[in-house]
Amino acid sequence: MCKIKMPFKSIVRELKEIKDGVGSRSGRVVEGKRWRGRARSHIAPDETSMVKSEESIEQGQWANLPSELLLDIIQRVEETETSWPARAVVVHCASVCKSWREVTREVVKTPQQCGRLTFPISLKQPGPRESPIQCYIRRDPMTSTFLLYSGLMPSEGQKDKLLLAAKRIRRTTCTDFIISLVSNDFSRSSNNYIGRLRSNFLGTKFTISERQSSHEAPTQSGRRTSRSRFHSRQPSTRTPSSSYRIGTVNYELNVLRTRGPRRMHCVMNSIPVSSMEEESPLVIPGSIGEPLVLKNRAPRWHEQLQCWCLNFRGRVTVASVKNFQLVAAFEPHHQNVSAEEHDRVLLQFGKIGKDIFTMDYSYPLSAFQAFTLCLSSFDTKPACE
Repeated sequence: MCKIKMPFKSIVRELKEIKDGVGSRSGRVVEGKRWRGRARSHIAPDETSMVKSEESIEQGQWANLPSELLLDIIQRVEETETSWPARAVVVHCASVCKSWREVTREVVKTPQQCGRLTFPISLKQPGPRESPIQCYIRRDPMTSTFLLYSGLMPSEGQKDKLLLAAKRIRRTTCTDFIISLVSNDFSRSSNNYIGRLRSNFLGTKFTISERQSSHEAPTQSGRRTSRSRFHSRQPSTRTPSSSYRIGTVNYELNVLRTRGPRRMHCVMNSIPVSSMEEESPLVIPGSIGEPLVLKNRAPRWHEQLQCWCLNFRGRVTVASVKNFQLVAAFEPHHQNVSAEEHDRVLLQFGKIGKDIFTMDYSYPLSAFQAFTLCLSSFDTKPACE
């Protein structure tokens, strides 16, 4: 195998410069402005041909690396840059050229395999079984926006990775949560739009819709192929898209006004209950059979504290009616499900400070699905409390 003569940190720095366009290209822009300021009688070099020629040479230098060396570089980047913002270098690798993108495709694993979120498509892929992916949500009451970040809690002195953003829009008969990849664009016609959560008038029933391109058939198994990991963050504007209902959330009405937490019932139409079985059967495309149903874990009443309690393992520190844990609701005929799966928390959500909430999710839920379930807790529900 070829040895890397260049220090690893220098390679990482070069990747950032290629992505950000730092270096000789900025100098060419200044030089171009200088030529444009001359009189018309002066003959200037063709800037377009110069730029294209130099860019092809620059890309060629990286594209022509020996395959063993290229694989070694990307593997080392993947192994060392495991958290954001440092993990942005992995994205830079996929942006260098075609050969780098293909190798990155093979090296970078899905969230289910490695427990890390790298590309936008990762937000629609299931999390790991063993340990949950930990995130937090920041609510802004002034703008009615909800921002999902990667990490245990807000970091001091550095900018956390924004995963998803949602904006609440109250209408006459319902409430919409428009979900986007960015925090400043919530248009449903935008390429950043990826889905919506809509409630009824009482805020007791919610429908989850996911945007999908026409060439991308609705995934009914809750799993995606390795190639789908590298779909473009912004699909082509020429590709028509539509929304598919992938789940519903129901909150049980509290008619008698008895004390107790909210009761949730979630039907995940895009996830088959068979995905929770020890030996998952082959799923026929276009039909999932029986969908996975989730319910909130029943809390216990604490006499000394005089409140309902759940064990959030230190991830929730403030009592709130919004706090919940979701587990799978299995029926007696689901016999191939292990005892661990019956008790495993698939999603937990809770308050840790003013307008700050944690969100931890695991297989078979994706970040997008988990985020929509948590957003349903933010809507006002006087009939359920």
